[in-house]
Amino acid sequence: MSSYRGVIVSDPWLQSQFTQVELRTLKSKFISVRTQHGRVTRDDLPPVFAGMKAFSEMFSEDEIKTFLGESNSDMDEEIDFEAFLRLYLDLQGRAVEKSGGSRSSFLKATTTTFHHAINESEKASYVAHINNYLAEDKFLKDFLPIDPATNALFDLAKDGVLLCKLINVAVPGTIDERAINTKKVLNPWERNENHTLCLNSAKAIGCTVVNIGTQDLVEARPHLVLGLISQIIKIQLLADLNLKKTPQLVELVDDSQEVEELLSLAPEKVLLKWMNFHLKKAGYQKQVTNFSTDLKDGEAYAHLLNALAPEHSTHSTLDAKDPTERANKVLEMAEKLDCKRYLTPKDIVEGSPNLNLAFVAQIFHHRNGLTDSKTTTFAEMMTDDAETSREERCFRFWMNSLGATTYVNNVFEDVRNGYVMLEIVDKIFPGTVNWKQANKPPIKMPFKQVENCNQVIQIGRDLNFSLVNVAGNDIVAGNKKLIIAFLWQLMRFSMLQLLKNLRTHSQGKEITDADILNWANNRVKKAGRTSQMESFKDKSLSSGIFFLELLSAVEPRVVNWGLVTKGETDEDKKLNATYIISVARKLGCSIFLLPEDVIEVNQKMMLTLTASIMYWSLQQQESASDEGEISDEISAEGRKNETGLSGETSDLAVDSESSKTEE
Repeated sequence: MSSYRGVIVSDPWLQSQFTQVELRTLKSKFISVRTQHGRVTRDDLPPVFAGMKAFSEMFSEDEIKTFLGESNSDMDEEIDFEAFLRLYLDLQGRAVEKSGGSRSSFLKATTTTFHHAINESEKASYVAHINNYLAEDKFLKDFLPIDPATNALFDLAKDGVLLCKLINVAVPGTIDERAINTKKVLNPWERNENHTLCLNSAKAIGCTVVNIGTQDLVEARPHLVLGLISQIIKIQLLADLNLKKTPQLVELVDDSQEVEELLSLAPEKVLLKWMNFHLKKAGYQKQVTNFSTDLKDGEAYAHLLNALAPEHSTHSTLDAKDPTERANKVLEMAEKLDCKRYLTPKDIVEGSPNLNLAFVAQIFHHRNGLTDSKTTTFAEMMTDDAETSREERCFRFWMNSLGATTYVNNVFEDVRNGYVMLEIVDKIFPGTVNWKQANKPPIKMPFKQVENCNQVIQIGRDLNFSLVNVAGNDIVAGNKKLIIAFLWQLMRFSMLQLLKNLRTHSQGKEITDADILNWANNRVKKAGRTSQMESFKDKSLSSGIFFLELLSAVEPRVVNWGLVTKGETDEDKKLNATYIISVARKLGCSIFLLPEDVIEVNQKMMLTLTASIMYWSLQQQESASDEGEISDEISAEGRKNETGLSGETSDLAVDSESSKTEE
């Protein structure tokens, strides 16, 4: 397995200003300039910085050149990587100043290098949450409870076990815990595997981890660790804030059109809608629009709890004149509903948005005050089959993993204005979207939505997608079948392009499904195994044995065969499928399928799984070839074979007649 060693900068302060992902990206750009020009000077940098999204919308190339020349330094003087980083930071500071401040949303912008302050109150709340939910964990109970006043949280997070366990608390079953390395003392490889498993699993439940690398977690950088923990806990607390999990939420709306709007709302918006629903019934006149300033005086909480728990109702809370006293009474009343006190009266009075959101979510879980009066009518509207629901989930998390500005809560609703589709396309194929012709939300005029969707469809046609008789109107109308078909082609094309861009192995030619199939079969065969798959619909894949043999072929140490079943019964198949997904993520594959997709042999998901393993494997070979190094665990002869230096052709060699797959 490839080394996790990060980019090292000699100046500790300079190193602390960047995540490892940012350092690797900037190092790559620096090396690219040096390779092109033989050295790097200030004069080379304006087009490099102007091409970065962080600066492209802020400064022109000429402005950047002016900034770089302000220090009276020779523009033709050679600079090293650290000087390059300092110039980047200087320009970043100018960008922040020009934009009028810094990004500050802790739950959403968790990886920014602009804001590294730690909120001790939030830290204490997250520690209390961890102590509560993981107290009985067989491995972690020896390390709990954590003292929030110390750095014990960050020390415990360094081996990756805590974060993996927390993900399973948020979304049970996400990680097969057999794949977690849980020794008391882990070596660097095992620690890195846990963090890789954590990050890929976090993406698979909807966390935004675009700017976090495994080295950042190994170092337990506080703002990144807390940011990731806050996202995981938020996902747990808001998991039931949707109509599928809590159909009683339909009581909040009056007609089918409002149901559609409810489906498209982010969970926190649904929570606000629920809160205002009960406050209105209780006669509270104000509208709560946020989890901060609108809750500072504690009045909304007092009315909400009186309405939801009349048996504990009291006027003393509202009669309290001091906001802190009222906040304390609110928390005392909430404790009677068994809501854990994860925030303090001070947090309410100061309007902590994250902790207030968590508190309201807890109240919802313990006493939502909704009835089943409308759920039968609503159930008739929910016509998605299990496979469509799983595919929607897969595409939603895949789209969110790309780091677009718009967060997708419901694919079928959120893509209808076309804008998020344009964002996703631009992330995958930068420069293909004509933003001058794009209409930014909120979009009230339907024809503006159609314009966005028409551009999406046209880009798809330019990429040779199969879009016969498909128009922008179909997306605006929410045609689920066509939306899924388009997104699948987009995901598939993205995967094939990634494989094609591995120059050593594709040699610039187009990659096909058959190439991926043949590569997988060849790798398994070369490893001395007998399993083969005839197509991505091959029913024998449901046992999971082929994929475990493929994973073992690309990295022998990653599969513990003592945990593998024969895959003959339904239970054994599920055990293998769950293990496959976690092992692949532990290896470094970014995948979004579920065990059911393996068991039922979902053709699309089988292709994405195989392609992800192939991409990871070839990426390691390319990295080893470029850097002239590879893992110490592979022998010199193994290096020769793995990088194709033995004179053999690439594993990507294709016998086009040997196997063909249906798209």
